[in-house]
Amino acid sequence: MPLIEDRSRPSSTAAADRCTTAPIAAVPAGRRGVGLTSLHENLDTTTPGGRLVFHVFAALAEFIRELIVSGTREGLAAARARGRVGGRPTVATPEIIRAARDLLPNPDVSVTAIARLLGVSPGTFYNHIPDLRELRAAGRARHELTAAPPAAS
Repeated sequence: MPLIEDRSRPSSTAAADRCTTAPIAAVPAGRRGVGLTSLHENLDTTTPGGRLVFHVFAALAEFIRELIVSGTREGLAAARARGRVGGRPTVATPEIIRAARDLLPNPDVSVTAIARLLGVSPGTFYNHIPDLRELRAAGRARHELTAAPPAAS
């Protein structure tokens, strides 16, 4: 296990676990008197040469990351140009949405039952039919009007 030496306190040495491989640039070497001394790579950020090597490594890592990001974007754009669309395929076809819209105003059938009948989840309806709650409310109101007994005169 590598050791990290805290130079602000002369006798302080802390054992480092895998968490020390996180970005070290968050702790500026010169400002707080804290430096990084790697025992395996002979890198000491308290010296000018060590800081230079550390910054070169950081610049190379940033450069490689940007190359990966740009390559990924170019690959996705090329795939789109060939007609490939990424992401999960949708299960809500226009026919399923149309059938759901026809069934939703019926207050005798629940949204879950309609979803089960059409082979999708209830969440699919809530995602693809923005006025689902209004459809259900209108169906209930219509049902209550037709089910109400005529007023006695």
